[in-house]
Amino acid sequence: MYSYVYNKCNYTTGDAIDKPADIFDRDFEWGELARFAELDAAGPSLGIVSGRRRQGKTYLLDALTNATGGFIFTATETTAAESLREFGSVLAAFRDEPTPYRFESWDEALSQLLRGVSGGGPLVAVFDEFPYLVRQAPELPSVIQRHLDPPARRSAGPIRLLLCGSAMSLMGKLLSGGAPLRGRAALELVVPTFDFRLAARFWGISDPRTAVLTNAVVGGTPAYRREFAQDDAPAGPRDFDSWVVRTVLNPARPLFREARYLLAEEPGLRDTAIYNSVLAAIAEGNSTRSGIASYLARQATDLAHPLAVLEDAGLIGREADLFRANRSAYRIAEPMIAFYHAVMRPTWGDLERPGRAADVWQRTRQTFASKVVGPHFERLCRDWSRWYASAETLGGYQSKVSSGAINDRSGRALLEADVVVVGRDGAKAPEILCIGEAKWNTTMTPGHLERLARLKGLLDNHPNLRSTERTRLALFSGTGFSDELRDLASRRLDVILIDLDRLYHGE
Repeated sequence: MYSYVYNKCNYTTGDAIDKPADIFDRDFEWGELARFAELDAAGPSLGIVSGRRRQGKTYLLDALTNATGGFIFTATETTAAESLREFGSVLAAFRDEPTPYRFESWDEALSQLLRGVSGGGPLVAVFDEFPYLVRQAPELPSVIQRHLDPPARRSAGPIRLLLCGSAMSLMGKLLSGGAPLRGRAALELVVPTFDFRLAARFWGISDPRTAVLTNAVVGGTPAYRREFAQDDAPAGPRDFDSWVVRTVLNPARPLFREARYLLAEEPGLRDTAIYNSVLAAIAEGNSTRSGIASYLARQATDLAHPLAVLEDAGLIGREADLFRANRSAYRIAEPMIAFYHAVMRPTWGDLERPGRAADVWQRTRQTFASKVVGPHFERLCRDWSRWYASAETLGGYQSKVSSGAINDRSGRALLEADVVVVGRDGAKAPEILCIGEAKWNTTMTPGHLERLARLKGLLDNHPNLRSTERTRLALFSGTGFSDELRDLASRRLDVILIDLDRLYHGE
């Protein structure tokens, strides 16, 4: 039996593991990984690390193994036999063995890994791109379970085993229901995208308008700045159009085809045609299941499966309509996909020909503003209301933020609120703390406030929510507010004006 003495990095269990200086933010994620690596427990421990692609999961785990003298194996799309050969070679090299291990099964490979540690403290072992391995060997989670449970764990060393992957649907099922690994994990870490404020800092963008526009294209995915855009960030509002042309619409840059790859890389999406069509329908503004079905000329019942798959993959999200029970709106969760379907997909033939990007962007810029930036700005306003607005601003502590629509029978119209903030549940129906309207390219006037007041009045007798005299009216604008509206808001405690500067810096 081989053993490996843990002495490569002068790392001692219990010492703090400093986060490398080149990792931006991720303090919470690094702290949890470091604590897991230092777990003072005999035998093996399991951790699951997931998150959408390009979020820096591998970067974090590689840094962790470097800091602790750990081991990382990155799976590839190949056969099970080839993966076992690759794993045997990598493990042997890590242990400074002269010849590669030859494993006949993952059971044999895991036995060698889990029992080959002695002395000095726990060893971090990472299986990156774990979904590839599960596709090759579906029995692998069950094999890992057997090695984590008695009697096998009694002979195993103090391994801190981390399984990492980007296939959200598969990673989410590893610990769910009756899955073999259910109840075995000591860590379940999801590495999220940067929110809009962190993304602006990461891209080095200080101008809020440029930050919103950039975020509407690339979101908060770290890899898009460094690897995909060659560290090229828009210098300001006047440079944004040029930046789009030279990076996102440039067929020589990785960002150009990224939206297509995001869909193709999901293992659960076999025939991408229906999924692309659903995403295109949502990008066109069809947010309900019936609206998507009408756009695609299909029955609403036909869309249950593709919508569920896209939601499990993290490519779309579903937001409840807080005013109408059992109704929800679908939104594209990845800005690059929304941008692709609204701007790039309809003009793909032109964009593939070098030198046409500037003309295409000139023609589609208005589409970008209405179908991409407008909805994205509304989402940022909801995010601000949920995570950054203070209790003093809202008149209470928020427990839920979404959107909603209600029928105005007198005007025979459907009035929509882009932002609805609900307080903590109590003995009575939850209280509506705030309702808001968001306009990206409109200078807001008292007319917008009157509309919100009308909507608030319609909620007085709502069966599930309470609108009170304390309910505040919030107006979000990307271009500002008229002097008349500002004067009116200065005299009313129930009116909140949020411009771009407050969105990024205030509460």
